[in-house]
Amino acid sequence: MNDEPENAPKKSPGLLSAVEKKAALKLRARRNATPGVWFGLGMIGLIGWSVVVPTLVGAALGIWLDKHEVGQHSWTLALLMAGLTLGCLNAWHWVAKEDKAMRDEQEDDKQHPPE
Repeated sequence: MNDEPENAPKKSPGLLSAVEKKAALKLRARRNATPGVWFGLGMIGLIGWSVVVPTLVGAALGIWLDKHEVGQHSWTLALLMAGLTLGCLNAWHWVAKEDKAMRDEQEDDKQHPPE
């Protein structure tokens, strides 16, 4: 017994392989497309915020500690620098991870070129 309806079109092996090749080429082209200006600005913004947020949190916590805990040293300056350091390390880690992913994808494209 056949599960396909009687009026279903017959599948051609040549047509199927041509469609699969075209789909693979389109997916690869989409993956390797050159990012636009907005993509670059978005990345700069993302990296910027990953540095700014910990810096501002450190500064705010330092201001609060300076108001409530009187001492010789400035908590604001110390925690501002700690937040800046943490934010820079966070941005560096994220950029390194993205760079590795791009290199891995390029290496994969070299090993499996389009047919």
